[in-house]
Amino acid sequence: MRKLVLFLTIMFMTMSYGQETKQIPQINVNGEGKVKVAPDQVCISATVETKGNNAKDVKKQNDEKIDAVLKFIKKMNLPAADFKTKQVALNPQYDYEKKKTSYNATQTVEIVLKDLSKYDELMEGLVQQGINRIDRVSFESSKLTSLQSEARKLAMKDAKAKAEDYVSVLGQKVGKAYVISDNSQIYHPQPMYAAMKSMAADNAESANETLAIGEIEITANVSVSFILD
Repeated sequence: MRKLVLFLTIMFMTMSYGQETKQIPQINVNGEGKVKVAPDQVCISATVETKGNNAKDVKKQNDEKIDAVLKFIKKMNLPAADFKTKQVALNPQYDYEKKKTSYNATQTVEIVLKDLSKYDELMEGLVQQGINRIDRVSFESSKLTSLQSEARKLAMKDAKAKAEDYVSVLGQKVGKAYVISDNSQIYHPQPMYAAMKSMAADNAESANETLAIGEIEITANVSVSFILD
């Protein structure tokens, strides 16, 4: 009886192993989809930084500068939802050589500008009102989600076209997709643009062009395994 049970166990294991190792005729290809679009908004992160020997005075000066910056932004008629302050800090800094403590106050304002024609005016005004550190300028598209979807579809079409090219000479056909892997990387596109003009320029009416926005390129990459019919 034990020999019979052992024999049946080995037989079932052999059958299962045979099923697991059965090869499925397939082809593995990579596909890429690209979509280009002009950005329609710019995200700006700018900071007011104030230093001094008296904590109270440093904080007061920094608050006054931020207040002036916010009033300027409001005068440009930006919607309240498109700007906000964050990262308020007041930190002591000890100088071991002079054996003195100074203070550093910072406050950051984040802005989404949806009218790119106001970019130069906004940047100049921010600096004039007290912004002394531009942390980030990123040109983006408000339609990024739909553009990413379009790029993914193009990547799948590209993968299928490649598979069909390869198997066409073999007299076979591309069947259903067996495995799909998304190899795309999430990133914040920043097209090349010229450096903005000096904020200290004497001629504020200068007509020189300072911004070359270019295009954002949205890319999707996939790996697909198709079953061969």
